[in-house]
Amino acid sequence: MRIGIDFDNTIVSYDSLFFKVAIEQGAVPADTPVNKVAIRDYLRRIGKEDVWTEMQGYVYGARMEEAEAYPGFFDALRQLLAQGHTARIVSHKTKHPFIGPKYDLHAAARTWVAKYLQPSGSQLIENQNIYFELTKAEKISRIAALECDLFIDDLPEILLAEQFPPATQRLLFDPEACHSGSLPESIDIIRGWNELPAWIDRRT
Repeated sequence: MRIGIDFDNTIVSYDSLFFKVAIEQGAVPADTPVNKVAIRDYLRRIGKEDVWTEMQGYVYGARMEEAEAYPGFFDALRQLLAQGHTARIVSHKTKHPFIGPKYDLHAAARTWVAKYLQPSGSQLIENQNIYFELTKAEKISRIAALECDLFIDDLPEILLAEQFPPATQRLLFDPEACHSGSLPESIDIIRGWNELPAWIDRRT
């Protein structure tokens, strides 16, 4: 099976890193939940949307290597690769932040990939199978061009897009159960990476 995987908030969790940076910058109270969305919502609520926007650029650019993969991701990936499945990353992100220093966000993401997915010369996912597109439309076109049998994303809007390739199975990564009961039956949900191998076994 050709498995396509989104990157931000699907492979990589930013909750702990955003909390760390927000506390360092004095942007949120210490009792704020260790959760990216909670930090965003707090800053918006107090009228500091620009602080949130610039913080994103700083995290995704200058501090990217400190971000963590979601629990179980590496084990699930290794298990699937050992079974003969293949994986590719297809993500969309701007090249540079909207405000603040002009970090190269694509280069920062590839640095994370090199550190965690290609350690010591091994390559869980090779560079030619990693795509960072600039827009959601380009991301969906790439998924179609790669003829992915399955695509995993945390954004329902990607999986529900009119242009999404109909032959590709759609799987929502929803660790906090934000979308339970709100999706069509054609989209399955996993709450954690440990669920993926069994999900695939049932369909192959």
